[in-house]
Amino acid sequence: MSGRGAAGRGTLVALLIALAWLVIGGLAGPYTGKLSEVSTNDNAAFLPIEAEATRAQDLSELFVDQPTTPALIVYERTSGITDADQQRIAAHSAEIAELPGVVGPLPPPIPSADGQAVQLIVPVDDERGEGIATVVAELRTIVDAGRDGLTVNVTGPAGLLADLIDVFSAIDGTLLLVTLCVVLLILLVVYRSPVLWIFPLLAAGMSFSLATAIVYRLAEADILTLDGQAQGILTVLVFGAGTDYALLLIARYREELHRHDKPAAAMLAAWRGAAPAIAASAGTTIASLLCLLLSSLSSNQALGPVAAIGIGATLLVMLTLLPALLVLGGRRVFWPREPRLDHAEPQTEHGIWGRVAGFVTRRSRPVWLVTAFALAALALGLTQLNVTTLGESDLFTEPTDSVAGQETIARHYPAGTGSPAVIFTRQETAEQVAAVAQETPGVVAVRPVTDRPGAGPGSDSESDRGAEPTAPPKVVDGIVQLEATLADAPDSDGAEETIRELRVAVHAVPDADAVVGGLTAINIDTADAATRDRDVIIPVVLGVIAVILALLLRALLAPLLLVATVLLSYAATLGLCALIFNYLFDFPGVDASFPLFAFVFLVALGIDYNIFLMSRIRQEAVRRGTRSGVRYGLVVTGGVITSAGIVLAATFSALAVLPLVVLIELGVAVAVGVLIDTIVVRSLLVPALAYDIGSKIWWPSRLARTDGGREARDAG
Repeated sequence: MSGRGAAGRGTLVALLIALAWLVIGGLAGPYTGKLSEVSTNDNAAFLPIEAEATRAQDLSELFVDQPTTPALIVYERTSGITDADQQRIAAHSAEIAELPGVVGPLPPPIPSADGQAVQLIVPVDDERGEGIATVVAELRTIVDAGRDGLTVNVTGPAGLLADLIDVFSAIDGTLLLVTLCVVLLILLVVYRSPVLWIFPLLAAGMSFSLATAIVYRLAEADILTLDGQAQGILTVLVFGAGTDYALLLIARYREELHRHDKPAAAMLAAWRGAAPAIAASAGTTIASLLCLLLSSLSSNQALGPVAAIGIGATLLVMLTLLPALLVLGGRRVFWPREPRLDHAEPQTEHGIWGRVAGFVTRRSRPVWLVTAFALAALALGLTQLNVTTLGESDLFTEPTDSVAGQETIARHYPAGTGSPAVIFTRQETAEQVAAVAQETPGVVAVRPVTDRPGAGPGSDSESDRGAEPTAPPKVVDGIVQLEATLADAPDSDGAEETIRELRVAVHAVPDADAVVGGLTAINIDTADAATRDRDVIIPVVLGVIAVILALLLRALLAPLLLVATVLLSYAATLGLCALIFNYLFDFPGVDASFPLFAFVFLVALGIDYNIFLMSRIRQEAVRRGTRSGVRYGLVVTGGVITSAGIVLAATFSALAVLPLVVLIELGVAVAVGVLIDTIVVRSLLVPALAYDIGSKIWWPSRLARTDGGREARDAG
């Protein structure tokens, strides 16, 4: 009776938990698919506070009645712009000036010197409620009508932003659907059951709903800033990590069903055995992600909490809702391969993982030496990793209107036309600063911003370029704004070099207090901040992970070895990815933020599999001894951890559906790194090292001494 009563209580608790989550899901569900409403993709919004470009951004607001982002409409006819084209451009200009969200009057159109192109600058209100993307869409609708052989593109900062928003809008639909399909397919293959896949997928979906609801509310309240990159990572991270945790718990539950008659009792035993490893894994990932709060970039500072919220929500759901669903389903959830009560122990001699364990333990030293050497060889590919600032034309894998427009501008104008560098200086030194700037290589023209209508920031009419303005400079609080047109495109390496030289030149003018900003300056300061973040955050993450591992394993040597293996895996992954990006995908390079993002996700997620393995080995070492524990632990965790790695790699690979180089590179890096971790590091390198070292791996804990004595007696 007592057994039936305990089982009944367990089933009742499971039912109450499931009902409580049903209510939570009803409250959180409406937020799924709404994150795009509270996300921003403007680089300037993520600049560090102390950056020079940030100070320039603040100063620029003094010179305009309202902040704007320029859209550049470029018209091209290779045979020469005709009178009919000029009339069409004038008509477009008049219609565009009346659009809500466009700040008029518009500057006059700018013809090219070769007569084959005309450029129209359209200032778009930054604070327009419907968004810049809506205005750009309206511009493209207007200029698409009646082209008659005239090529027209909408580009500039506003055009690029609109194209980015269009790409990220696929996250709520396309990326989520692809991720769900990938997870479903792998679960069907892993479980070979028409029933069991439902439970981890339901739990992962609940995790995603809870995480999106929390993130939405925080972003809406301006507590954190969300961008499309963080939004995409949140989607694949929750489903990937959630499925990993589910696989580990379900595998332990299946194992315990062979030992317990009642599902509730089996789940309790499985929960006690697997929950510490799952919690430690999630805790390590959350702690690593929160280290991004040390970043000087607001985008990184936001990504850390967003991803950490996703992992926290996933941990909560997988340790409460999933066990409840499995208990309510009973043994039938494994149909048609229902585990029986036979008290059978997992076979350690037979099966693929029995053979792998036998090979590793028989040749432990050669195995870890060869695998370590192979990973070190892959790491040599790091010499091919081109860390750079990806230009506008390099961001997308598919042609976009903004990229085509920028290429047209580069053919007919100084490539920096329409996106000038901005210089702020004292009124007394303005002429000297302008002269120094004009002499800087790569600067085509320098002129002050005036009060003349239509000559605001971004305008560059033919009469302005290379000539003295007829109106005096606009002075605000004793400060003058200068605009420097660059010879190179604002997102090019040449423009970055020019801005660095320009800053050195104007900073050298005595008492000028010169500040240089603009699109190129934003890119430079963002890249410099990313380099600083990498150098600061990576050591902190390693320290945090080492401390958590030491607490979990109650040892010092094992955590140090595990951190070293993950570092080796990270270097090998980046080396292999460098070769893939250069010679398979033909990408121009990786963004400056890539090494840090890849490190945080690869190390935080890669250490999970070592935690799953080593925590089980330690449990078994207490009962069987370290070397027997290594063999047993590798056999019982081999299949589930490898499946988990494949799931995570596949879900991050889903980022490839977004035509954005940055996210494709991150998805490939995480997928490759996770596969290296699960197949090479966790299956071969770590167990071979642990077996070769023996009980000393638990130094300085008591287990190292007691198990060491047992090994000595066995050897004697």
